[in-house]
Amino acid sequence: MKILLVDDETELTDPLSRVLTREGYSVDAAYDGINGRKLAQTGNYDLLILDWMLPGNTGLEICQELRRQGVATPVLFLTAKDTLDDRVEGLDAGADDYLVKPFELRELLARVRALLRRSSSQAPVTPTSRLTVADLELDCESQIAYRQGRAIELSEKESQLLQYFMENTSKLLTHTQIMQNLWQDDEQPSSNVIAALVRLLRRKIELPGETQLIHSVYGKGYRFGAGADSG
Repeated sequence: MKILLVDDETELTDPLSRVLTREGYSVDAAYDGINGRKLAQTGNYDLLILDWMLPGNTGLEICQELRRQGVATPVLFLTAKDTLDDRVEGLDAGADDYLVKPFELRELLARVRALLRRSSSQAPVTPTSRLTVADLELDCESQIAYRQGRAIELSEKESQLLQYFMENTSKLLTHTQIMQNLWQDDEQPSSNVIAALVRLLRRKIELPGETQLIHSVYGKGYRFGAGADSG
C-alpha cells in the first residue's frame, strides 16, 4: 500500500514517515502544498494524509481539487483545527477522516488501517442501485442525489449516510447505529462528527421551502422521511 504524507512540520513528517514505513507501507512525503498537490494528482496512492494548513496550497484545497477531478483516493486530515465548523468544512471538502493534533500514534495507525481496508475491500454498488423517498432520489453509484430538479453532489460519507437513512425510512436510528454503519470498530469517531455530517447533509438536501426529511430525536438520534417527526 502506498501513502502520501503532506505536512510542513518536519519534526512530525519525518518520524511519522519512518513509522509508516516500518508498518510495511510505501511512503512519499512532501513538505508544502504545491509539491503535495502535484504528487497527489498522479493518482498512484492508496491513501493521502494531509495537513490542513500548508504553504502554497492548503490540504483543504488539495482535497477539494482532487474530488472535483473525480479522484476517490481516501483522505485523512491531520490538523489542529478542532471545532464543529472545522469538521464540517473538512467533510464538505471530501475528507474521509479527521484527526486532531496532537494525536496518539496508535490511533493514527488504526485509522490508516481502517481507511485502507475499507478502500480495498468495499464491494462496488450495483449500477442500477437507486433509492427514492418522497421527492428525493439517490443514485448510490454516482453519489448524486436529485431533488426539485437539481442534482446534489455528495461526498462518500454523505452518500453512505443518506443511503442508510433512505433504507431505514421512519425508523429511529441511534448515534451508535449510524457509527457502526458508517465506520469500522477501530475508527469510531466522536459523536460530534456525526452531528457535523448530518448538518452538512441537511444543507445540501433541504433547501428553504422544501419539506424537511432529516428529523432530530433529542438525545437519541434521527428519523428520516417526509412524514417522520422527532417524537
